[in-house]
Amino acid sequence: MPAPGLCVIYRFRLKSGAEDEFVEAWSAVTRGLRDQRGGLGSRLHRGPDGIWYAYAQWPSAEARRAAFEQGPVDPEARASMREAIAEELPEITLDPIADLLVAVRDESTP
Repeated sequence: MPAPGLCVIYRFRLKSGAEDEFVEAWSAVTRGLRDQRGGLGSRLHRGPDGIWYAYAQWPSAEARRAAFEQGPVDPEARASMREAIAEELPEITLDPIADLLVAVRDESTP
């Protein structure tokens, strides 16, 4: 499979006790960007350093820009995410070179 045109790493420190709220809101925003705005999905991780990492894929930088220019895909979920974040670290954009991840279908979504 060809590598997607753009990947972005997001990094967050969350407020204590807000983890479940963040995961729920992040999932809603990610589904909306994937299903309505052309995103290729994302993965959320918690690191041993206490930082939460999200890895998102897009067909291109232009597709990502166009998706975000339309405003929040789910304003309520976006607000919940913002409320759960204590600190948002600068995002990192990556140009993929090779993609050897195995695509796994999420059976919980249609």
